[in-house]
Amino acid sequence: MESSKQKQIAERFRVTCELFEAGCEIMRQNLKRRHPDLGTAELHVRFIEWLRDRPGAEHGDAPGILVAWPRSKSRARSTRQWLP
Repeated sequence: MESSKQKQIAERFRVTCELFEAGCEIMRQNLKRRHPDLGTAELHVRFIEWLRDRPGAEHGDAPGILVAWPRSKSRARSTRQWLP
């Protein structure tokens, strides 16, 4: 039997996936509207390019300082005390 914490995590992940899918569908529609002359294959290529590049979020969506990934073990240990 799943614990309530596991159920909560699973539900949040499900919602996250649904939101991602909704965002993808919105972008597909946006591309169709911007480029009505393009065929399905070319629109798909543009969509994939957008997923890979995402103008405005080249380094991710989270605020904070850009760091190299994966972090070195010594760097991870030194910041562990600040993590919740």
